[in-house]
Amino acid sequence: MDGSGPARGPALVLAVHGSAVPEAGAVVARLAEGVRRLTGVPVVVGHLDHQAPSLPYVLADRPGAVVVPLLLGDGYHRTVDVPAVARHFDCAVTPGLGGEPAVSLALYDRLRAAERAAGGPSDAVVVAGAGSSRPGGNDGTLAAAEQLGRLLPVPVTVAYCSAAGPAPAEAVARARADGFRRIAVAAHLLAPGRFGRALEGLTGTHAVSAPLADHPRLARLVAARYGAAVRDGAGHEVRHGAVRVA
Repeated sequence: MDGSGPARGPALVLAVHGSAVPEAGAVVARLAEGVRRLTGVPVVVGHLDHQAPSLPYVLADRPGAVVVPLLLGDGYHRTVDVPAVARHFDCAVTPGLGGEPAVSLALYDRLRAAERAAGGPSDAVVVAGAGSSRPGGNDGTLAAAEQLGRLLPVPVTVAYCSAAGPAPAEAVARARADGFRRIAVAAHLLAPGRFGRALEGLTGTHAVSAPLADHPRLARLVAARYGAAVRDGAGHEVRHGAVRVA
């Protein structure tokens, strides 16, 4: 599906956390446009916090939609908030994006771009995720760090901006104590926000990568999530790890 023909299939709703940072909306809008071109169906964004329209408002007009959580971990939002909202509107919820190789490859691209802008490669990398206190909520960041570590010839560690440790500043300090001097932070974040701003303000870093949502690999991943849901039948159970909440 390339968007050249008439729209078919249920609506595709991106469930996003939302941010008070104005740039976040523009980044997510670019992702939505990329997904629309790939699928040929309407793509609407529903927010869980900070921004309008809210996810309940969007789904109220689109019963039976396919909801793709634009989330990198299986924390509270992915496992509780989104299914609870979708349940009321007979919507299917696909898996989130965490742990997918596409995310790690996008992270790799963003990291390399940040390193080039900083003047050269790093000698250690900290993958910084949002963080979650729920069991399994940090698995996406851990998987990204593991996968990124296979692509890089330097040590890769993890850090979390909230709810878990170590904090990014602590992880950077540890790397410096171990003798590394060109320490890059790979932001395992989707859109600009307070976490990204905090990473940009860290001292002792060589480079900090940009958020991931508008990377082309993410659009393809979201489109694949939607396609799998439609093939399985959006009005029935969505398999392949998706959560059916009707």
